[in-house]
Amino acid sequence: MDTLSRVSPLVLVKDGEGPPIVIAHGLSGMVQVAELAHHIRTPHPVYGIQAKGVDGAEEPLHTVEEMASYYVDALEEISPNGLYMMGYSFGGLVALEMAQRLQARGKKILLLAMLDAYPHPQFLRLPIRMNLYVQRMKNHLQAMWNMPLRRAFDYFCAGVGRRIHFVKMREEANSESETEPSLSLITDPKVMRVKQEAYKAYAHYQPKFYRGRVSFVTTEIKTFFPKDPAAVWRRLVQDLEVEVVKGDHLNIVTTEFESLASVLTNFVERADDHVETGCRVPF
Repeated sequence: MDTLSRVSPLVLVKDGEGPPIVIAHGLSGMVQVAELAHHIRTPHPVYGIQAKGVDGAEEPLHTVEEMASYYVDALEEISPNGLYMMGYSFGGLVALEMAQRLQARGKKILLLAMLDAYPHPQFLRLPIRMNLYVQRMKNHLQAMWNMPLRRAFDYFCAGVGRRIHFVKMREEANSESETEPSLSLITDPKVMRVKQEAYKAYAHYQPKFYRGRVSFVTTEIKTFFPKDPAAVWRRLVQDLEVEVVKGDHLNIVTTEFESLASVLTNFVERADDHVETGCRVPF
């Protein structure tokens, strides 16, 4: 991978030609989509976005709005004629806010793909929040049922401790390490600080209505997120399509990335067809 410049948050993951595919970072702020990017079978270059502060040279950004503004400014270097926006989990919210700002600047968004991304539960309607709470409780109880007694007790105590800690920080909704790959393995203080700021940004970000199309990817196996993404997003976007891929929230960008890459390839190829035929692109 290579960076455009020393200060650019854009990291070239796969070389190519034409309008770029840009994938927003998750909670860790790091670019973790190399395998996925190389399995998206299109000639377009793919860039990952790295959060400010990951290298320790600068302070992390504190809100999704700040992140989006900073990244959109950087995109002026590589995408004068449109781009394909993508974001996984927390990165989906960053990509959505970037798309809002690109629209305001009159830029062409050829595709906005959100990969299993949801707002903080406090911004969900009450029935969805209640269903999500019941769903998560069932998942935790099932996990404990399959454990030896001592391990189940430790699991319960650890969960209570995390809940108390993150409630105090207003970060309870993503307290589980399951929300993004490898977060529980991160020990670098610089990355930990970026992640903490991202949690706060997530907890305070309320998506605005998006006047465009969102191609949403959800998973066959549901764990800690709403079962029906349309129930969350159809009130927040003008045009929504939902595709289901194999795997769960964690492994669609790690071990099950081929299924996701195939769907994303289809999204990009379809957008290319719109451009080539001169049809109005609804994104």
